[in-house]
Amino acid sequence: MAKHEDIELKEKHIGSSFDDFLKEEGIYDEVVVAATKKALAFKLQQLMKEMNISKAALARQMNTSRSALDRLLDPTNTSVTLQSIGKAASVLGKRVVVDIL
Repeated sequence: MAKHEDIELKEKHIGSSFDDFLKEEGIYDEVVVAATKKALAFKLQQLMKEMNISKAALARQMNTSRSALDRLLDPTNTSVTLQSIGKAASVLGKRVVVDIL
């Protein structure tokens, strides 16, 4: 039988938002960037699937290498440029919209 450990909640976190928690822990920006990249990679892969376009074909149309496209589609790689994101979106008939909230 599995042993359950008690989880201690810090009083300062009770009632606060998840964003507040992440900020207090000093990881808010990192988490937001990682989540945004994962969503972007997922969306690009969805579009590729809907359009029945392979990675090789997309890379060719973007005038880039397959390995560069793999980095763009890697949900954990946050070091991609807006230019490469925009180029992929354009080839897929879309455009990137950036907003600062």
